[in-house]
Amino acid sequence: MSAPSSTRAVVFDFDGVIANSEPLHFRGFRDVLAGEGIELSEADYYARYLGYDDAGAFLAVAADRGVSLRSAQLVELVRRKAIRLEELERDHSVLFPGAADVIRQLAARCPLAIASGAIRPEIERVLQREGLSVHFQTIVAAGDTPVSKPAPDPYARAVELLSAATGVALAPGECVAIEDSRWGLESARAAGLRTIAVAHTYPADVLEADAVVTELAVLTWEFVSSVGYRRDE
Repeated sequence: MSAPSSTRAVVFDFDGVIANSEPLHFRGFRDVLAGEGIELSEADYYARYLGYDDAGAFLAVAADRGVSLRSAQLVELVRRKAIRLEELERDHSVLFPGAADVIRQLAARCPLAIASGAIRPEIERVLQREGLSVHFQTIVAAGDTPVSKPAPDPYARAVELLSAATGVALAPGECVAIEDSRWGLESARAAGLRTIAVAHTYPADVLEADAVVTELAVLTWEFVSSVGYRRDE
């Protein structure tokens, strides 16, 4: 039996893993698009647009409806959606149950990062409100890479920045990604990370990962660090 490699870092997605904000994102997109005379259903959002960053989602919705968006229009839509999301988040925690405990426990064992399609102020606002900012060495947010998920760029960049922040050259295979969507899992796999899917947003049976869990409480260090190892029979 071959010995397993070590786990040296964990990279979290944000929306749908740490923050239960996908319903709020849908409402933000829906409300802003309604002002443009474009209808967005909840079913369409989850089936077609959840994997995009904000700009990508607006562009995809517009393209599917035969609408052309000028650059200035796109910037304004993203701005208005960010304002709407902050309004929806106000005065209550958006963390999934157990998220804060899992983050603190894993941070005591290895460096952590976030690779997300959310815009940076949204991520930082939640982490600061919940007292979790200190546990993350780096954040890769919307616009920080040339292309977003499902391309590998966000996770590849997270590993690169973690290596710089820790002074340790990390290989992607030494890092575990924690995701909730097929787009994110595809991104992490393409970047070479091992993967854990959390069935917060989609059913467990449609998520392809090295491990699939239904709640964050399962993600102890012992579990996370063992995921994805290939042992010889």
